[in-house]
Amino acid sequence: MNEYMKIAKELSDDNLKTNVGGPFGACIVKDSVIIGRGSNHVLSNNDPTAHAEIMAIRDACKNINSYDLSGCELYTSCFPCPMCLSAIIWANIKKVYYGNTKEDAADIGFRDDFIYNYIKGLTDNAADSNILNLEALDREETIKTFEAFRQKSDKTIY
Repeated sequence: MNEYMKIAKELSDDNLKTNVGGPFGACIVKDSVIIGRGSNHVLSNNDPTAHAEIMAIRDACKNINSYDLSGCELYTSCFPCPMCLSAIIWANIKKVYYGNTKEDAADIGFRDDFIYNYIKGLTDNAADSNILNLEALDREETIKTFEAFRQKSDKTIY
């Protein structure tokens, strides 16, 4: 077994004993060194965003003191959910190795399909408002902050 996937599996196995969250683990590697680890802590943290991949990203960023994980690889025990995929992309991680499939996760009760379908609906202008109702409000005021940001000479785009 790959040494990094083994760590992701061990982190997910630990959650079976601790019940801090679902059976998911992840680690982030840069230049053959593990710089971040995470397991699902949704239940213990009362945080729906505390997925293994997110926790590993937070740990890695803290450990290298950067929001940019370019050049890193992520090893995760399961195909990332839509939220985690987005976080991985935002972190500039270009390579992910996963163990279980999203279908395997669905088989044990973790269903991400409705989120993928919702996102697809956004591109088709037919998003399901029973899942989330997105409504634009007061853009004429909020855009002023964006315009001020555009004019800043000391801004950082990430």
